[in-house]
Amino acid sequence: MPREKVVRIWDEREVVYTPKRWRYLWEKREKALAIMERLEGFDPQLYGSVARGDVRRDSDIDIFIPFRVPSYLIELALEGLVGRRKIVMATPWHLIKGVIEIDEETTVTFPLIEPTDRELEFYRWGGTVDLWGVKTKRRAPGVNKKLILIIPTEKGHVEREVVGREPEVARTLGVSIDIVNERVHVLTRRDAIGRTGIYIDEEVPDWMSFEEALKVIADRDPNVRRKVRERGGV
Repeated sequence: MPREKVVRIWDEREVVYTPKRWRYLWEKREKALAIMERLEGFDPQLYGSVARGDVRRDSDIDIFIPFRVPSYLIELALEGLVGRRKIVMATPWHLIKGVIEIDEETTVTFPLIEPTDRELEFYRWGGTVDLWGVKTKRRAPGVNKKLILIIPTEKGHVEREVVGREPEVARTLGVSIDIVNERVHVLTRRDAIGRTGIYIDEEVPDWMSFEEALKVIADRDPNVRRKVRERGGV
């Protein structure tokens, strides 16, 4: 008779932040707030470690807009801050996104086609906080790239391993069990074989809008063309 597979789950671990770590967090939050206030009309969301609180000195500040909007409106709102501009698509099956790099650690991301609910769940998986949450210093639970669930506390955060607790993680984050299972599969596979390349990662020329650059890509790439046709864009 085959032996039953046992998944080991370690107990939760509490992390108490040092004054330096709190300083890193609130400095990055202040920087995020200044950008998000410019984007107030687009429901900007802060996501990742700066939303959860488990930051390091080199943590990125990631802001995303959860719906499609003409890119020129975003660029107008960020006038004077816009640096490098890119179109990114992780795989032929993923969301096509515009990315504006504000500086080396700060990006604003927005969909160039209509996002699905599943694609928006990806952000909640990592932890998201809206503009009001940033103003009121709220932190959100989310999962880091090591598949550790981060739950904020007054002193820092509590860590729990995701593998073996998938239904609990889904309930905590308010996401579907499908997105939890998908991310576990992707991240464990990445650990096993290493990070794979990004399907599209192209800089947008200064003289082009994001939509014009996307049309150029769609004209030559059938996967992109199909996505644009199915879910709007350009």
